Amino acid sequence: MTSLDKPTSDTDRTTDQQEADARAVTEAALFEAFGGVRGMVETVLPGLLFVTIFTIDKSLTNSAVAAVAVSLALVAVRLIRKDTVKHAFSGVFGVAFGVVFAKMTGNAKDFYLPGMLYTLGLALAYLVSTVAGLPLIGLILGPVFKENLSWRTRNPGRKKAYAKASYAWGLILLAKCAILFPLYWWGDTTQFGWVLVALKIPPFLLAVYLTWVFLAKAPPPIDVFAEMEAEEQAEKARKEAAAAEAAPGQEF
Repeated sequence: MTSLDKPTSDTDRTTDQQEADARAVTEAALFEAFGGVRGMVETVLPGLLFVTIFTIDKSLTNSAVAAVAVSLALVAVRLIRKDTVKHAFSGVFGVAFGVVFAKMTGNAKDFYLPGMLYTLGLALAYLVSTVAGLPLIGLILGPVFKENLSWRTRNPGRKKAYAKASYAWGLILLAKCAILFPLYWWGDTTQFGWVLVALKIPPFLLAVYLTWVFLAKAPPPIDVFAEMEAEEQAEKARKEAAAAEAAPGQEF
């Protein structure tokens, strides 16, 4: 029998199943943390509507009203469906700040300025936090994986994966800023708006994909919640055993 004909052992099947389970858990956690397809739509739609209306009639007011209206509508839909509203609410705040900036200056390009500054700040936060030994992506995903900060001291392989992912996020967002800020200063308002909308999703998907790659190869997370529950159960069992030993014996 050749090595190609050699049957797969139970150990190999178990290992493959564990790896598949780890990938599935990672995918689900990333989907939850970053909002999935719906979160991306909620991120893109207000800006897309703003630049579309501004391209048609050049009206800052009409564009701003439409962007705010669709942001509020997205929140209302989530509230009606009793879904999590954190991604939709973040969109509302981003649109509101953009509208305030644009109305204050009278320049439609300033609608995008708060978001660009936020992106720049987030890029620096990813990089600085990683250099400081506390990668931001680990702080974001730790609670989702039920590991909290256990990866910092108890799971070095996972900490390394979080560091790689945070560097990836920081560098990708910096590259995005390197494209957008020159266009903000020198580009046409309409062209700048369309470029910004076009750059909403691809960099995000690339960063999420790289995060998935790094974490899929990393050791599994340590479920600190399960550990605490097990400790509580063990402590309860010890107290019950101690109480049983201390109780007076029954006489018959």
